[in-house]
Amino acid sequence: MRKSTYKIALISSLCIALSAMVGCQTTGIHSASGGVVKKDPEKAAKVRTQMAAEYIKNGDLDSAKRELDQALEANSRDAQANMMMGVLLQQEGSKANIQKADGYFKRAISSEPKNAQVRNNYGTYLYQLERYNDALEQLNIAGSTLGYDQRARALENAGRIYLKLGNVASAEKTFKQALQANRDSYVSMLELAEIFYLNQQTADATQMYEQFVRTVGQNNQSARALWIGIRTARANKDNIGQQVLVNQLRALFPESPEYQRYLQLQYSTEAVWK
Repeated sequence: MRKSTYKIALISSLCIALSAMVGCQTTGIHSASGGVVKKDPEKAAKVRTQMAAEYIKNGDLDSAKRELDQALEANSRDAQANMMMGVLLQQEGSKANIQKADGYFKRAISSEPKNAQVRNNYGTYLYQLERYNDALEQLNIAGSTLGYDQRARALENAGRIYLKLGNVASAEKTFKQALQANRDSYVSMLELAEIFYLNQQTADATQMYEQFVRTVGQNNQSARALWIGIRTARANKDNIGQQVLVNQLRALFPESPEYQRYLQLQYSTEAVWK
């Protein structure tokens, strides 16, 4: 049963975008009618984009929108301002604004086609719209950009899309790449553990699941993680370990689909529980 409780972190678009703004300097900005805007429109756009990022972090989307409008008035081609506007509209969430966001992401990419952060954020946006093939194109570009600090996140999301499309081989390859980029990618560990389990690669599934548990902690597992652990323990004929995880699943997530699935299969003799 493949029902991921690790839904794509749409908020990661915002976090990635905001992180790029943190180191910017805010000194020197004046009113929209003068100062920096007239003397240095590029700097004005960047500073106002940083201010917009802070407003978004604080949940003040209206003030953020006003700052980004002025940033784009100062420099309509600024990649960060366009990207941030796309993130803002996506974050607001209404149908009209989500549709408008596409144009801003495209302008950001047009201005800076090699900007992996923009590619990643656009890919996340496309994932939300279930435009999976388009999202893969953007996420794979971001995921292959060496030195990009969110490369593993882009690869994780690409791996999830491959699973949705039924391309397990590409998903496995991509999650392995994500682990190479970030050895603490618990998302990739868990996905690989299930892929290995379903392929009856029990030793590999066990190793990956145990690595996942060491990373997140025994008591910080989701219902899905516990379900993978239960099935892996069963494949290893580890009855005690299996029962410990069943008890934990029942205590923490008694209404979860995973626990209900366990109740359905607990007496099943099938080699692989799905």
